[in-house]
Amino acid sequence: MKYENIRQQVLDAILDAVDLGLIHGTSGNIAVRDPEEPVVAITPSGIPYKTMNLEQIAIVDLKTGKWMDGKYKPSSEVPMHLACMRARKDVTATVHTHGMFATIAAMEKFGELKAITPPQAEFVPVGIVPFTMPGSDEVADRVVKALGEKGRAVLIKNHGMFCCGKDIKAAMAATIYTEEMAQTNYYARLADVFEPMPQEAVDAMQALIAADQAV
Repeated sequence: MKYENIRQQVLDAILDAVDLGLIHGTSGNIAVRDPEEPVVAITPSGIPYKTMNLEQIAIVDLKTGKWMDGKYKPSSEVPMHLACMRARKDVTATVHTHGMFATIAAMEKFGELKAITPPQAEFVPVGIVPFTMPGSDEVADRVVKALGEKGRAVLIKNHGMFCCGKDIKAAMAATIYTEEMAQTNYYARLADVFEPMPQEAVDAMQALIAADQAV
């Protein structure tokens, strides 16, 4: 099968996301860019993920967004995934979820999402994008702007979370730890014991991570 490798990565990741409770039903989507050709594998629209197979994973052109292969049409969020990959050459995988705690954390009154544990430090700061119609070029542009040159995760008000990484493992890690960060922030504030990591500790953790990744 053509593009089997990136299709398999998408399928494995979406099933993991379902098992972890990050994605329910047919909500959320995952995309992986081919390392050699300007094409992207992405989850199809409206297909239950638990019963999905490789042939159902859609293939789209990175430059135009044109649907090239796959039994079902690609996710309506193609513009958001492709815009991120075009803007960030370091990104080859993207994950969009509707996780409960990330969605809560995107509300204006929640406050800035803060790292509470060392693993969470890698993914801050987490920008927030105002609500924009899903699937639009406008939301794609706003997500790219909020991510900037190095961002790994953003929250989208009334919509969920969008994460990216150098590969699918990194993009999934960003998704998992950002949802965990939102959850720990929520419960810590609820219990009135909110004490995020000091900024100097966050900076130190990020420096260590950057050094490890540079080796």
